[in-house]
Amino acid sequence: MRRLLALLLVATTFCSFAQKKEKYTELYYQRASLFEILPVTSDDIVFVGNSLTHGCEWHELFGMPNIKNRGINGDVIQGVFERIDPVLNGHPKKIFLLSGVNDVSHNLTADSIATAMGKLIDYIRTKTPETKLYVQSLLPINNSFGRYKAIFGKEQVIRDINAKLAAMADEKGFVWINSYPIFADENGNLDARYTNDGLHLLGVGYVHWKNFLLPYVIE
Repeated sequence: MRRLLALLLVATTFCSFAQKKEKYTELYYQRASLFEILPVTSDDIVFVGNSLTHGCEWHELFGMPNIKNRGINGDVIQGVFERIDPVLNGHPKKIFLLSGVNDVSHNLTADSIATAMGKLIDYIRTKTPETKLYVQSLLPINNSFGRYKAIFGKEQVIRDINAKLAAMADEKGFVWINSYPIFADENGNLDARYTNDGLHLLGVGYVHWKNFLLPYVIE
């Protein structure tokens, strides 16, 4: 009987672990485990986010070795929340936070996404109040490429999220960076010059972004 109970306990533990590991992608856990090891110091500037952050060599783009990339392709706000402690424990000089478009693809409302971002922002501000926090707007999308069906028709949701985040800035004590207009074409879509899939950026897009962000990075 004891042996059977022990086997059941092991099986339950294994199943719980497996379910936990399946919450996000394999890539999420690969990179999150690396980020737990890599140090963050009070001299660092950390970019935190999803694939738009992941896809850039920020330290090379800005020519600043103290910039750290903590982006994970496909990440959602809760995923950022669950892996942010190794960043916050280092009390970095600045954090540039961008998240939410993958939550949009999961059919969440603008209200629920903005609320989740607000909780993440509050957590960051509480854990490391000396860190200057910059919250970046979601970028426009361009569905004419026909690549990501989960975000078809979600342009207004993105704009609503940005409006709600902008309204939080003074109350929650972060710097709001509205990058949306610099990437939008005359129709409010992600300018085709900067993307080849309607969501992610080409190199020229990152250079454009860098020029816009530079005053915030060096201030």
